[in-house]
Parts: sequence; C-alpha cells; structure tokens
Amino acid sequence: MTLQEKIMSEIKEAMKAGAAEKLSVLRMLNSAIKNKAIEKGKDAILTDEETMQVIAKESKKRKESILAFEQGGRPELAEGEKKELAMLEAYLPKQMSREEASAEVAKILSGLADKSNVGLVMKAVMAEMKGRADGKMVSELVKEKLG
Repeated sequence: MTLQEKIMSEIKEAMKAGAAEKLSVLRMLNSAIKNKAIEKGKDAILTDEETMQVIAKESKKRKESILAFEQGGRPELAEGEKKELAMLEAYLPKQMSREEASAEVAKILSGLADKSNVGLVMKAVMAEMKGRADGKMVSELVKEKLG
C-alpha cells in the first residue's frame, strides 16, 4: 500500500468515525498531493518519496505558522496549527535529534575530500539525511563544523 493509498483509507476512516479535525487535515494533505501530481503532469502518480516531500512541505508551513502566531500573541491559533502538525508528522519518518544529526554530519564530512565549498558539502549531507533532519538545523551544523 502506497502512502497515498494509506492517506485515502484514513480519510475514509475519519469520515466514518466523525473525526472532523483529522478529516480536514487529511483532505488538505490529499489536495496538496493531487496538486503536486498535476504539476508533475497529466495522470501522474507520485512516488512515496514525492508524497513525503509534500507532507514535509505542509509540515514546514505549519511550523512557520506556529512561530508567527506565537510571536503575534495568538496562542489559540498556534494550538490549532500544532494539532495539524502532529497529524502530519505521523506520516513522516522520525526526525533526528540535534546530537544525532551532528554525529551524522561529522561522519559525512570525514568522508568528503573537498570541504571548501559549503554548497557542495550541504548537497552531499542533505542527500544522506534527506527527510530525516531539518535542513535549517543541518545547515547550522555544517557551518559550525566547517567553522
């Protein structure tokens, strides 16, 4: 069962259970996935990796909204976004902690010959850690290690 099929079956389950919040989030996610498929081309079907990218993008939007709402003094809106984020993160692989990511970055850097170009280093690191660590955190760690 692909990730897209899993999301569709969970939409059906949420409809049967009357879980309005979950249904809303899953429908939004399904819509984002369909939009990505349309961008890709007529009758395109997304791979699980592409679907994960869509989920990660939607998750990042929620994180940014939470930050904006908290800075704007709207904790009730931030709470709603946190609930949506939790539902979205259930479909993403477990994210690495800062310590785990730091160790992984150090390991990848030790295997690289050219460490002078931060862009190339980031490309290599993100290829290895794709989907398992936040890009912003990885960027900070790389700059810290290259120092």
